[in-house]
Amino acid sequence: MKNINYRHFFALMFTLAFCLVSYANQDLESLRKKFVDELMKHEVNKARIVDLMSSIHETGTWPGINYQDVSNTGFQHAEHLSNLVLLSRAYKQKGSELKGDPKLKKVIYSALNYWLSNDFICDNWWWNQIGTPSSLVSVLLIMDNDLTKEQISKTLPMVGRANLNATGARPSGDRIKIAGILAKTLLFNRDETQFKEVIKVIEGEIKFAEGRGMQYDYSFHHREDKVNNTLSYGLGYADAFAEWAAKVAGTNYKFSEKSLNLLIDYYLDGICKMMVYGKFPDPGAMNRDITRAGSLEAFGTETLQRLLKTTDYRKNEMEEIVKIRQGKSKPTSSHSTFYWQSDHFTFQRPEFFTSVRMYSTRICNMEQPYNSEGLMNHHRGDGTNYISKTGDEYFDISPVYDWQKIPGATVVQKPSLPSEKEIQKKGLTDFAGAVTDGNYGVAAFDFKSPHDPLEAKKAWFFFDKEYVCLGTEIRSDAKLQVVTTLNQCLLRGEVIAMEGNLKSIVKKGEHQLKDVKWVWHDGIGYIFPEPQKVIMSNQSQTGSWYKINHQSDSPKEEVSKDVFKLWLDNGQQPNNATYQYIVVPSITEKEMTNSYNGKNIRILSNTRELQAVQHSGLNLCQIAFYKAGEVQLSDNLKIRIESPGLVMVKMEGTSIKQISVSDPTHKLSTIQLKVSQLIEKNGDNFKSSWNKVKGISEISIILPQKVYSGKSVTISL
Repeated sequence: MKNINYRHFFALMFTLAFCLVSYANQDLESLRKKFVDELMKHEVNKARIVDLMSSIHETGTWPGINYQDVSNTGFQHAEHLSNLVLLSRAYKQKGSELKGDPKLKKVIYSALNYWLSNDFICDNWWWNQIGTPSSLVSVLLIMDNDLTKEQISKTLPMVGRANLNATGARPSGDRIKIAGILAKTLLFNRDETQFKEVIKVIEGEIKFAEGRGMQYDYSFHHREDKVNNTLSYGLGYADAFAEWAAKVAGTNYKFSEKSLNLLIDYYLDGICKMMVYGKFPDPGAMNRDITRAGSLEAFGTETLQRLLKTTDYRKNEMEEIVKIRQGKSKPTSSHSTFYWQSDHFTFQRPEFFTSVRMYSTRICNMEQPYNSEGLMNHHRGDGTNYISKTGDEYFDISPVYDWQKIPGATVVQKPSLPSEKEIQKKGLTDFAGAVTDGNYGVAAFDFKSPHDPLEAKKAWFFFDKEYVCLGTEIRSDAKLQVVTTLNQCLLRGEVIAMEGNLKSIVKKGEHQLKDVKWVWHDGIGYIFPEPQKVIMSNQSQTGSWYKINHQSDSPKEEVSKDVFKLWLDNGQQPNNATYQYIVVPSITEKEMTNSYNGKNIRILSNTRELQAVQHSGLNLCQIAFYKAGEVQLSDNLKIRIESPGLVMVKMEGTSIKQISVSDPTHKLSTIQLKVSQLIEKNGDNFKSSWNKVKGISEISIILPQKVYSGKSVTISL
């Protein structure tokens, strides 16, 4: 072995180490610049800046902001911080007429010093650990060395409330946001060592969870109540990850392909499939946020654009949703999706989107009315069934809503709703679920109200052009009317009804219609297989945002909107009341009159034991068994189940081609079927045998367990 020149060796190692540190520092500076550039990309509104400069008081405050109210429903201090960010941008932005203006700098110092002297703490922890630190770190990054050392030293501890030991940094959407603010603070401090560790924390949050966080079905739970938070906290979770994924791409801190792919799966199969065409939020998936103005507006493309910069994984799907959100493309995809961890079902065709929200003993019905928002959400999980063609049918309808007539829900009509303290309840039924093969599906709910002495068995059967809604065993001990609402949405155009053989345009007002065969409004048809008495309202409704949301910025003035509302009266103190109707979500009035006859639809059963619908055009039968039982599918075909369960049978001619099953109770390990047809095929998760004497095939299907309990299984025969 040749002699080693250790002097040269250590010199080489030192040089290599120096280069690595240098590269790391280059990456750090590059990232710092990216975040500053992003903060500076917004245009400066000179008139707005001049107004802020002229209206600020000598104390460093602005008129119109209540600096005393730090309550959950107040904290207008956020406006002060927003002003600081705007002023800082105007002072530093290239091309700004006010760049480097000494008077502007004086205003910035005055406003910042006022905040630093008072260190406002809100009763809502979110502002202290996320809202305020986020704004202040933006000011630090923008102003940098144009702030004094004293200002920086006082600001950093306030920003530092966003740290991994903060009470809000729980494994869920907020932890990743807090870690992101901390990482930006470390960029400001140019602390490469700690920054690297925090980046690992951000990436590590992208994982499945059995408690808080991303669920194994791609829904999202923020709290232990297991309420579906996919479009609120779950959206912030994805947005925060995408922001950092795009920024660290191409650096030493880049995220792994595994983490990127998992986040994209969650975004496409969780978030986007819980939206109308991946563009508008599903109102049924929203919680207290539905009582915020503008909460149902279309989503932007920023997160998708960021993800597209990092990977080609599922690129075509992401690009399609970007084009849909930009209005450059129409929807083309279809899906039937059930989130078994959240009891939420969604169904999409290129012409419409609909969903069903349920709850069970496994989850709570609704989010608590935190910060006095969502004050009338008591019944918004009771088998809610919103329906959209365009995605804006319910936009900002909340202030005028009748909160006891929720689309799809069966509700006791009380003189008034209980206290907002009585909104969140644990479900009382095990039986809430759906079966789907990814394209078609049925959702079923053995509904037991935690608010009222009310029970009902409710099921929805979904096909390409229509879906069927069945209800039975509707019972209530309350001496009040019970109603089932078909829809309550913004009134758009004429309402046309077919009463007996007379078709007419319904005048504005509230009407009781008899012998109704169908009602048509805004391109959606509501068909009654048997002529039905219905109540319909197509008139102005009045309310206010403040009635449902007591935030200090909620408008208190009255709002009026024209609303379409259609419901069935199940009677006072009903005992075994029923209903059945078909929704045709994309149909013209002319087609309703001349061509649609619903002959493909056959309601096989609507009883306490089972609800079943057959679609002859699709050779498809869907069944909700509330107990062991059987149903006759045709003259020569009968199917029996030995337990409660949901079953979907796809035929090819007279033979069974495919069976899908699920356990809505999450208790079974197998589902046992008996079919009056010869089947001898076996697979990895099922086995069948032919009993020649009885003339039946016995099929045993293994069901998913643990975090996958409630998920559908499809077998091909």
